[in-house]
Amino acid sequence: MTSVSNLSPVDAVNGSDQIPVQASQSGDLRKMSVSLLAAYIQELLSVSGNMQTQYAAPAATGFTVALVPITPGGSLYLLLTPLAGYAAGTITLPSAANVADGQEIVCNTTQVVTALTVAGNGATVVGAPTTLAANAFFRLRYDGILQSWYRIG
Repeated sequence: MTSVSNLSPVDAVNGSDQIPVQASQSGDLRKMSVSLLAAYIQELLSVSGNMQTQYAAPAATGFTVALVPITPGGSLYLLLTPLAGYAAGTITLPSAANVADGQEIVCNTTQVVTALTVAGNGATVVGAPTTLAANAFFRLRYDGILQSWYRIG
């Protein structure tokens, strides 16, 4: 049997090319396509589970939007459509007691929010934006061990 290190290298790959894989359950050496590997990696990088959408259309500066609890295994997309650009606003995240490790929140706004507060609701928030431009967005992921939301985008 030829070992992987003895195989000839290639200069380019395509989706149907095969990659050797050692199956962890059986210990057997098997093969998989580059396309299958790419799909697996994309799944790992994607927002976990189902994403539910919450809509909010604040009508005045100083608004507060409380996010709904996130479905177990899911994530949340907040579509913030203020009636105009506002000087201040607060987004209150779901209660830390009701959030699971790895859940994510993506927020998009259509208007400027000059002074934004992202309230952790029992969790720490690391790297939250303090202002949002029109058509800006941010993405937070929850770490259950540290009970913290981290900005990842």
